[in-house]
Amino acid sequence: MRFLMCLLALFVSAARAENAKPFNPSDYPPGVQTALRYANEECTGQDGGEVTFAPDTVRKIDLTGDGRDDYIIDLSETKCGDRETTYCGTGGCVIKILVTLPDGSVREVFDGRVRSYKIAPPSVKRGAARVIRFDLHGSFCGGFGAQACVRQKAISATPFAFKQP
Repeated sequence: MRFLMCLLALFVSAARAENAKPFNPSDYPPGVQTALRYANEECTGQDGGEVTFAPDTVRKIDLTGDGRDDYIIDLSETKCGDRETTYCGTGGCVIKILVTLPDGSVREVFDGRVRSYKIAPPSVKRGAARVIRFDLHGSFCGGFGAQACVRQKAISATPFAFKQP
């Protein structure tokens, strides 16, 4: 019976993988496409070859609480030819956060390397900005690489960056 359950799970996983839609930058607004070009430019600059985006490279989510879709571009699974460290290193992986403005354009509000991030659940207050918890390289907290460094930020249309002391 266990064997049959494992076999069924394997078939379901394979079917999902076959149905996964390949990543297509043109599925996103021009501002997001522009931000994605960074990956191509960085790869070309390192003579890395072809860029391969993971299916979940762009996450669409309302971060500002205004009812419009905002975007998180996470390059942690993006490949630059054979290179492993183009978009990731000891400081984490490149993410970009873009918010949609009232006129429909997008503004990049964050571009940096993070080890991981977690979006807090929406506030009960309607229209409140989402808070993101960023796990950063220890040097952003006055330490060194392996030390934990956590910063939180409510996302708005105002650009921000994390500074090392």
